[in-house]
Amino acid sequence: MQLSPLDFAIVVVYLLGITLFGIRFRKGQQNIRDYFLGGRSAPWWALSFSIVATETSTLTIIGTPALAFAGNMEFLQLVLGYLTGRVVITIIFIPHYFRGEFYTAYQLIEKRFGQWMKSVAASIFLVTRALGEGVRVAAIALVVSVVFGTAERPAVFLVIVLTLLYTFEGGMKAVIWTDVAQLMIYFSGSVVAFFLLLHRIPGGWVEVTQVAAAAGGKLRVFDFAFSLTQKYTFWSGLLGGTFLTMASHGTDQTIVQRLLAARSERDSKMALLVSGVIILVQFTLFLLIGVMLYVFQQHTPLLAAGERADRIFPTFVVREMPPGLAGLVIAAIFAVAMSNASGSLNSLAASSVIDFYRVRGKAADEAKFLRLSRRMTLVWGVVLLIFGMVKWGPVLEAGLTVISLPFGCLLGLFLLGTLNRRATARGALVGMITGLAAILAVFLFTQVAFTWYVLVGTAATYLVGSLSSLLGPDTQPSPAQPLPMGTP
Repeated sequence: MQLSPLDFAIVVVYLLGITLFGIRFRKGQQNIRDYFLGGRSAPWWALSFSIVATETSTLTIIGTPALAFAGNMEFLQLVLGYLTGRVVITIIFIPHYFRGEFYTAYQLIEKRFGQWMKSVAASIFLVTRALGEGVRVAAIALVVSVVFGTAERPAVFLVIVLTLLYTFEGGMKAVIWTDVAQLMIYFSGSVVAFFLLLHRIPGGWVEVTQVAAAAGGKLRVFDFAFSLTQKYTFWSGLLGGTFLTMASHGTDQTIVQRLLAARSERDSKMALLVSGVIILVQFTLFLLIGVMLYVFQQHTPLLAAGERADRIFPTFVVREMPPGLAGLVIAAIFAVAMSNASGSLNSLAASSVIDFYRVRGKAADEAKFLRLSRRMTLVWGVVLLIFGMVKWGPVLEAGLTVISLPFGCLLGLFLLGTLNRRATARGALVGMITGLAAILAVFLFTQVAFTWYVLVGTAATYLVGSLSSLLGPDTQPSPAQPLPMGTP
């Protein structure tokens, strides 16, 4: 099972081309405003594409079809929450982010609760994002092992090094515009796979619907049962998905950085809302591909008994797609991996520099901070490389579980800061500790599905934080001296 020379050439040309394309954005960088926010020059539609490319990962492309292949399309219920959560963010969080010259989400926490709480929030982000991105990077190794029949670790090394190169040089502007190109590539590749599958299945869509129905309703989307242990129901999707998105898109620096890079508050809201429509279309496409792969498997076996469902899509691409098209889809999967890694590298560096580096003495030199920002990008590249070598479980759900554990206390902190005027730094800290303990207890000692984790952690953090704030005086530390932010 090997790629043809043409497919191999397409993948190589893509990898080199996207790297060189990203490097060219180094020109014109003068300060960290250029490096971390792209000079706030990108149009809203480009930011929307970048948001989608960032939250879409190799986990999505190979993991989502695997969910439908092994089960049905009920995962789509979670996407309903993704849409609702975006609306809430535009109402609650984005207006606050544009009431200052913010570079990270956690500067909003500093403004409300002081430097120490900002460091706590930023630390949670750094650990969570590094681990979550490690799962995503590891997923590309699974694809490469199927496609090239090689060891997984060289693939991780290749993806990280090439992505690090253009992210180091081009900063956020390179991240945004390579995201745009990569989204177009992977979406086009997925559409090609959909129509090829439809063509290769005897009987076409009629056969898909008949086999799917006979298999227990693989095209079923909605399940209105209320269950805390079932992963995908209408209620866990709507409520759990809303809170997950509020956390991932409203408090996680990787997405918030794109919202802050918009030209205006209106553009920021537009980018986020439109990205939700694209995400709905995208997940529907990936799940349908999974159902069609199940039907195709009945006619042409792809996986042996006991093989991981995550291997089904890359196996189909290599075995069944004609030369040229297989290379396009494999390049698309690489595109997603590089898009995720580049956004994470830039946001991790931004939080490290802005949220933890304190200015002492005279005003800092812009060039100095630009050099520091690039060095931190290199540091986080090494970290992601190490985490990418770790063996993880079923890729999509492993990634969602990793980020869901701490997101609840982080979202609870932001809601305390924006909705509760009487909340104090001490109360917020007590609430966060309680929220994290609650969600860890749920994770370790119950069968509650991961889709409820963020909601549970958020509720515990907000309620305990609000009560604790009423019990005594605040001990809020004074804000740190701000970084020089360049000319707005």
